[in-house]
Amino acid sequence: MQATQSGPTNFTFQVIAEAAPGARLKAVFDRHWDAYQNWFLKDGIESRQTYLNGLRAMKEYMPELVPTYETVVELVGGTDLQARFLSFYCPPAYLAGCSQAVWPGNEPMLVRNYDYAPALCDGVILHSQWNGQYVLGMTDGLLGLLDGINQAGLAVSLTFGGRRIVGDGFGVPLIIRYVLEFCKTTQEAAEAFAAIPCHMAYNVTVVDRSGKHITAHLSPDKGAVITDSPVATNHQNKVEWHQHARATATVERERFLLQRLTLHNEPAEKFIGAFLKPPLYSTAYTRGFGTLYTAVYWPKRGVAEYRWPGETWVHTVGRLEQDHRTILFPQ
Repeated sequence: MQATQSGPTNFTFQVIAEAAPGARLKAVFDRHWDAYQNWFLKDGIESRQTYLNGLRAMKEYMPELVPTYETVVELVGGTDLQARFLSFYCPPAYLAGCSQAVWPGNEPMLVRNYDYAPALCDGVILHSQWNGQYVLGMTDGLLGLLDGINQAGLAVSLTFGGRRIVGDGFGVPLIIRYVLEFCKTTQEAAEAFAAIPCHMAYNVTVVDRSGKHITAHLSPDKGAVITDSPVATNHQNKVEWHQHARATATVERERFLLQRLTLHNEPAEKFIGAFLKPPLYSTAYTRGFGTLYTAVYWPKRGVAEYRWPGETWVHTVGRLEQDHRTILFPQ
């Protein structure tokens, strides 16, 4: 997380390449821990689940991830508060904008815009091999992921679901981490979404190497509703939170993407380009809904691209390389 500024904001994205949790991952955590704590405790410590509740829930719903979780907790310091935070169990509520779509061309492709406040973004692309397969994605809260791709060619990304409901469950970034660590196909991902409770309403779009895709509508009151939609913005089936819908233009963005997919037979590059212009690309940074990056995932090639107007940054799953890019966001 980085401090807000008046005028244009320089924001640095970095790639951290580390097969197993180690010094590089700890350095990221140390840099952001003060901001993580402020966010995590904004409603008071009494409003957060205990360490034991988070651990029990993880053992019940994501047991394969427990050894990784315990390793990372110990790595960063092993305190009670750090363990609570990294479990992602019943965290504070948080919202994002975002648009995402699976392109129906001759090669599977998932494109997404992440719309959020620059001050609340890790800005870290983590390339790891924690549980047998390489995973590359944009982190959230160190252990979670906003989007990513794994060695099997499974690509996943999230959008906020546009509902105010909050309940018992995990923050969706940890669910995405679990899916990319342990699933290889869209079907396996769908089964994971059905089994793991999510604490807020989120939409998660998935595509695998074969081109099979789903969008899962997650929420604590309805569980996972699996759809075959190739598009997700910031509502589920119908608009429930009208003020948020107007502020983020979720209906207009969904309609725009569906029209492009159904009415246009356009090449991949032109489809990607639509994400870098209005109505999908947003400059509402001061309101917390500016587009921080456009991610393009190619499952067959195992390639991830991060794009901004006039700039493309390409990474390949399995190639552990360090790098960074500084992007100028207008205020």
